Amino acid sequence: MPLQLASTAFTQGSDIPSKYTCDGKDISPPLAWYDVPAGTKSLALIVDDPDAPDPAAPKMTYVHWVLYNIPPGTISLPEAMRELPPGAQEGLNDWQRAGYGGPCPPIGRHRYFHKLYALDTVLPNLHTPTKAALEAAMQGHIVGHAELMGTYKKHR
Repeated sequence: MPLQLASTAFTQGSDIPSKYTCDGKDISPPLAWYDVPAGTKSLALIVDDPDAPDPAAPKMTYVHWVLYNIPPGTISLPEAMRELPPGAQEGLNDWQRAGYGGPCPPIGRHRYFHKLYALDTVLPNLHTPTKAALEAAMQGHIVGHAELMGTYKKHR
């Protein structure tokens, strides 16, 4: 079986509850995974929105969360994660801070991709990398990949 990623907060293609957004508590959703490939040495997670700023005319992919060096024995991240799993490190989101930043689309319904990567190595300390720096470091090391996409439209 291929690597699988799921959440008890939302399902593939469904609405992300507002508590995980700027309209709510802006806390990270619970995530869980299974069928991690044999030989995986670490996991990485990137959450991004390819519909920024306007889904009708997207101009950029907005990054909401960057995590790497998650131990392969870790099977989930809790809601409102406060402590990283041992050895895990965070990168910069597009608010220029480490950690989770929830959906906060300025206009329209956006898609939020939660992408989990299984890697055949533990990455060196990348010193709070951007998504691009993490993706560059992962090149040639991805042994599995899973995605979970949820949508959100701001309530005004």
